[in-house]
Amino acid sequence: MTLRSRRFIGQFTLSLMLILMLTLHLTGILHLGFVEILDNAMYDLKVRLTASQNIDDRIVIVDIDDKSLQAEGRWPWSREKMARMQTNLFEQYSAAAVGFDIVFSEPDASSGLPVLETLAANQLKDQPLFLDLLEQLRPTLDYDRLMAESLGKGMSVLGYYFNVNEGAERIATLPKASFTQEELGGLGAGFLQAEGYGGALPMLLDKAAAAGFYNSLPDNDGVIRRMPVMIHYQNAYYTSLPIMLTRAALDSGEIRLINPGGDGFNRLLPHALDIGDFKVPFDAQGGVLVPYRVPGAYHFVSATDVINGETPASDIEGRIVLIGTTAPGLADIRVTPVSEVFPGVEIHASLISGILDQNVKWKPRQLTLLSVTSVIVLGLVIGILLPMTTPLIAAMSTLGFLVLILALDLWAWNALNMEFPLGAPMIAVLGMFVANMSYGFFIETRAKGQITKLFGQYVPKELVEEMSRDPDRYNLKGESREMSVLFSDIRDFTSISEGLPASSLAEMLNFYLSSMTRIVQQRRGTIDKYIGDAIMAFWGAPMPDPNHARDAVLAAMQMQRDLDELNPQMKARGWPEIKIGIGVNSGKMSVGNMGSEFRMAYTVMADAVNLASRLEGLTKQYGLGILVGEEAVANCTDIEFMKVDAVRVKGKVNPVTIYEPLGMKEGLDIAAIKRKQDFEQACSAFLKLDFDAAEDIFRKANKRSPCKLYEIYLERIAHFRENPPPADWDGVFTFTSK
Repeated sequence: MTLRSRRFIGQFTLSLMLILMLTLHLTGILHLGFVEILDNAMYDLKVRLTASQNIDDRIVIVDIDDKSLQAEGRWPWSREKMARMQTNLFEQYSAAAVGFDIVFSEPDASSGLPVLETLAANQLKDQPLFLDLLEQLRPTLDYDRLMAESLGKGMSVLGYYFNVNEGAERIATLPKASFTQEELGGLGAGFLQAEGYGGALPMLLDKAAAAGFYNSLPDNDGVIRRMPVMIHYQNAYYTSLPIMLTRAALDSGEIRLINPGGDGFNRLLPHALDIGDFKVPFDAQGGVLVPYRVPGAYHFVSATDVINGETPASDIEGRIVLIGTTAPGLADIRVTPVSEVFPGVEIHASLISGILDQNVKWKPRQLTLLSVTSVIVLGLVIGILLPMTTPLIAAMSTLGFLVLILALDLWAWNALNMEFPLGAPMIAVLGMFVANMSYGFFIETRAKGQITKLFGQYVPKELVEEMSRDPDRYNLKGESREMSVLFSDIRDFTSISEGLPASSLAEMLNFYLSSMTRIVQQRRGTIDKYIGDAIMAFWGAPMPDPNHARDAVLAAMQMQRDLDELNPQMKARGWPEIKIGIGVNSGKMSVGNMGSEFRMAYTVMADAVNLASRLEGLTKQYGLGILVGEEAVANCTDIEFMKVDAVRVKGKVNPVTIYEPLGMKEGLDIAAIKRKQDFEQACSAFLKLDFDAAEDIFRKANKRSPCKLYEIYLERIAHFRENPPPADWDGVFTFTSK
């Protein structure tokens, strides 16, 4: 058997193992949490991407908000207030229907009527005046009756809840069930089974048009993606608040059950509720997928404004009204796909809106069969195809399959309102790709390990990644290259170190060096070494860098800018503020592993390296932050430089021209341009021995922005006035020290 055949069999075996795992998950034999997480994440993404951005004017939420609680007092309010609100909604505002995301399961005794009735039956039963007065006051003090009468003034729907915990209490009264056990048959086998409830007072139920439960159905991660529309309790099935409120608003007849049967495409269609020709598809657990709009897609009206009749009638007239709360203290905040802070009452509004728009999503009844089939077909096709292709074609094929899956899913979502879980098919496609790329991955990992061992301590991990793609090109052997080198040093570090304890000094240095090193590596530089407080770095090795001079200069400029941000942080920690000088130079350099048999280091050596070190030392002489050699300047065409001087540094015969970088040519500020123009004009006069003109410009520039550079030239002018330069003077200044 050839190597290629063995590789194909191994990769195909991995594919079959993944197909088997996903099949076991989809059939419920094995639970793979990551598949469920991906299913939920993709579903939430689809909801967010397709959620309507428009305000739904058909629904208004009367909000028991913080403003209402401050105006009307703490919750719960008296039924008399609720009755006033309900009466206003129907008589003043002409609401189409009103639903309560609230339960009224206990009598309201806040008026004191029960106490008065007790007195009338006992201590004051022989006081006719008291008894007559009580009879006169009773209609205004019987808050529950006032509430009941207000409910009868329009299409009102009460809220209640079920409790699924064993031994749960049964409070107040349930409304009439929507379906019997016989009517639903086996469809309700997977529905939530209630053990108790918190119903409504019989007096209120008698007057209300209907009542619906407001239970939620959160998934394992706590996110509410579905809401139950039916719950099973004692051989009967009850429907939810959004269903009953929609029915009341439409003034439709009884809710009907739609059973699509089991032939052809009907086998995929879900069971549904029919509310006046509006279909509500539900799943095997009696739940529906909530078609969320973006947060705030409904008009909110403060409850206190409705109670006091201060809301414009046009805000409510003819609309479906939901009464609920967004006040944090009343704990009706939920986590949904569109927001982690979402009012529970807005979930009911979203479902009502989806019913009216007929865009409630549904899952096929044969979902398990469809999912298993798709995973097996995809897995086999990709498992056979990918081992026979190159990595590039394999990647493009995988991407193509993913795009096809997503496109078909979005089409089904938008055109058919069908939700198909994407976790298993996407993992099948990606898993096949990972399995088939494993061999190449391990080879690449081995190469990366070798490169990291050689260069990991010098270069940033991003460059190690690039080098590992062609490891044969890189080694530690010495070679000659055109490169750039950078030296930086902290000014007056000796005095700083003497003023700090050893532990604080070490901590300060670590903080400073880490920040500067990060900049060097972000600019593709290689850290050569730390020399106390000094940094030596180079560009152009081990990775070739055609822009090594530019990257080195940009790194130097960034180091100075970031130091301005670091100094306040250092001061806050009790450390002194610091200044640094940086020298940058380019040229031919020897790079490689250098040292002795006892210790080796990957470093650079050359005359150009020494010059960069001298330039760093000269920054202190000139009072500048950065000095750059002329070879580096020649390779930085998009950076503006100012010629500072022509000098002979110690140890060199030939003069070198040194420059200060001012910034990028594009977008250079006016002050920098003016500074360069003035300096060049003054230097031109200086070299022509027109010392009066040069002195005038230098003094004005120094007055505007004091700098040691101007003082140096002023000192030279004073010197040359006393000691004129020779006739063959070339304008070069010779430094006799480092």
